Parts: sequence; structure tokens; C-alpha cells
Amino acid sequence: MFHTRLKVVCPSDFSEIMMAEVAEAGFESFIETDEGFEAYVEGEKYDHRYLTEIKEKYKHVSPLLFFQDQIKKQNWNEEWEKNVEPIIVDNQCLVRAEFHKIEKKYPYEIIITPKMSFGTGHHQTTYLMLKNMMRINHQNKKVMDAGCGTAILSIMASHLGAAHIEAFDIDEWSVLNGQENTQINQCHNITIRQGKISDLTFNSSFDIVLANINRNILLDEMNRYAGVLYQQGHLLLSGFFSKDIPVLAEEATKYGLYEIFRDEKETWATVAFLKK
Repeated sequence: MFHTRLKVVCPSDFSEIMMAEVAEAGFESFIETDEGFEAYVEGEKYDHRYLTEIKEKYKHVSPLLFFQDQIKKQNWNEEWEKNVEPIIVDNQCLVRAEFHKIEKKYPYEIIITPKMSFGTGHHQTTYLMLKNMMRINHQNKKVMDAGCGTAILSIMASHLGAAHIEAFDIDEWSVLNGQENTQINQCHNITIRQGKISDLTFNSSFDIVLANINRNILLDEMNRYAGVLYQQGHLLLSGFFSKDIPVLAEEATKYGLYEIFRDEKETWATVAFLKK
């Protein structure tokens, strides 16, 4: 099995916009570089037409170059370790790798070995999700983590006192990586499966649904998130820009989901909804 690697050269202040656009095309993992970023997706599971449209849409930007190749599926820890630093979220949660030496203790600590999965706490959306999960009572709750990546949000939910977490991702590599991370963090109340919400069945509803994906998928799956939530259940979303909040909120209200708070970091956002 191989991954498609997309190397994008672009201005530094344009990198976040391009990453979001490339994520919409289906690319799942990202590494920032001095010239822009690299994006990865398993096989050719991306929207070729949309990627072409992106290139046309932003052809006025200079420099903007795209280089594409295929690489064998591999552990990218070595590359990650060259650049990664521990992340401290709201002075409450430390996200680190096993090799980091940390002296100060924080209320919550998460150890992540990312490999080819998205979710190390460094991206604004993951940071926002971790920060705002701490605003929601997880004690003895049943939690869904949709598109779990490294399972970082599942681990946080476990640390916050959730009774059980059901996580899933379409990428087999993410499932294996997520399982490894839950073991490292000694979180034994997390189940991870491969698939998407439309393909899986669940034995009961959830108190909290977490989804850090991208705007289009969130819009497509909003009705399913609402469908698996208990009344007065919380839906916490990220993976989109602040400007996308109105369209997401409009879609959410169709299914009895109403915004209770939002948070922003740079151009990215997270929104929490309550099912009434």
C-alpha cells in the first residue's frame, strides 16, 4: 500500500488556507515545511477534480507550486520528531511525545505517537477541540469520536472521566495508530473501529459527539451526529474556518442542534451545539 504525497509551495501567510482547501479534497495528514507543507492520503482516495479546481482557483497566488508523488506507507515519527515541540493547551493539558522530557506537571497529559495520522495538538483545530472539551462535563458520559486520527480526542475524553468512548476512522493506519496511543496512555475504555458513521452501527446513543474533520463532511453527516445524540447531548465540531460557522449552524438547527458557545484560534474555529 502507498500514500499519495502532495508537496505545496506557497507563501507562509497562505499556508493555512491551502491546507484547508487540500483537506477538502480528501488529504488527511499534513507536515509544515519551510516552503509550505506536505499533505498525505492513503492510495488515491482524494478528489482529483477538486484538486484541479484548487489549482485553478488560486493560480493568481505567487509562488504557488504543486508537486505530487507516491510513497510507501511508512512511520513518519523520524520526520515528526525533528520539528515537534510539546503543546500546552490552556495551561491545563500537555500533549507530548514519549521522548520529551517534561518537569512541570499539568492536570491532563497526553502522549501521542502520530505516525501517518492527523492529530498531535499542533494544528489549531485539534488545540481548539482539546481546549473546549474541558468546558463540557465528560464525567461518566458516553462519547463518540468521529474521524479519530491519532485518538487524541478520545484519550482526552477518557482523562476527563468519560465512561466509554467509541472512536472510528476510515483509514486503517489511523485505527492502528489510535489503538497504540490509547495503550500508551493506559486508556482502556476506548474502542476504535475502521469505517465512517454511515457504515457503522452503535448499541446506544451518546452524551457527547466529537468531530474534527472538515466543513463538507460535517455538513453531510450533521443529521447522523444528531441522530446518535441523547437529548441534551453535546456536539463539538472543528476542522473549519470561522467564516464557515453560519452555514454549519444553519444545518445544525435543522436537526434540533443549537449553538451554545464557539471559540476561535487565528482563522480556525470550533462550535459546540446542544441537542434540545
